Amino acid sequence: MTDIRPLTPADRAEWGPLFNAYLQFYETELPESQYDITWQRLHDPAEPMHVFGAFEDGRMVGFVHAIFHRSTWLPDVTCYLQDLYVDASQRGKGTGEKLIERVADLAREHKAGRLYWLTHETNATARRLYDRVAANAGFIQYRKPL
Repeated sequence: MTDIRPLTPADRAEWGPLFNAYLQFYETELPESQYDITWQRLHDPAEPMHVFGAFEDGRMVGFVHAIFHRSTWLPDVTCYLQDLYVDASQRGKGTGEKLIERVADLAREHKAGRLYWLTHETNATARRLYDRVAANAGFIQYRKPL
């Protein structure tokens, strides 16, 4: 049985390798200092950021990060599911869907007007799940280097 719960500062050692695996999946590297900044933000009550972990037999097998922000389109806050990762050994067991649903519950608790997320167009495995649990809004993301 997979247990989904908020991560505590004591979970840092298990979260780090999973966050690293997530970044590797997207062929991205971040300096260790960014891991520290992110972890600190996730546990700062003044930050609108949240983190949940998925645990199987006491071992962390996945995580999800969520960020609340204002929107020009909605009167209520919006919830952005920024990062979702499930260890390859656990995929297909419903863990990703449970993590999404936990963020959806959090968004409802905060009376958010919307929950949304992005994924790469080539992420076929995740897109099968996302197409089942949510609607594709059809937007394309652009990035301008700064």
